[in-house]
Amino acid sequence: MDKKLQKVFNDQIKHELYSAYIYLAMAAYFETKNLPGFARWMKIQYKEEVAHAMKIFEFLNDRGVRVVLQAIPQPTLEFSSSLEVFEETLKHEQKVTSLINALYELAKEVNDHASVVFLQWFVSEQVEEEKNATVIIQTLKMIKSEGAALIMLDRELAKRE
Repeated sequence: MDKKLQKVFNDQIKHELYSAYIYLAMAAYFETKNLPGFARWMKIQYKEEVAHAMKIFEFLNDRGVRVVLQAIPQPTLEFSSSLEVFEETLKHEQKVTSLINALYELAKEVNDHASVVFLQWFVSEQVEEEKNATVIIQTLKMIKSEGAALIMLDRELAKRE
């Protein structure tokens, strides 16, 4: 595998684990706000991001590439509202989308067909990630206040499998 592509894949593992860390911090925030459904949603998101990192980890191992783990920065711990949390979620997912797209373009540029095929799953996954955050943001905006409707949404989010 091209050396630059190896580095960017290793960087993406860090980004995926950082994403997991962000969602775990958001889950902790929701726990302190007594919103266990929101916390559950974020914990599931955390697990998905770890799975994404491991998917890349295994792909690199399968290709004989050394995985080089990197330091993960501390995530934001405080938020002003549930809406802010999901707005930050969407912003973060948009950044991840741009990273995945750049990785995909590099794989195409160096003619690494296996990486292009592998990354197609991540490209599709990012569409879903951004959609999920957008739907919740739109719902929170409809609620307009963090009252009874917020609790109803919290219970709905708690049903996530």
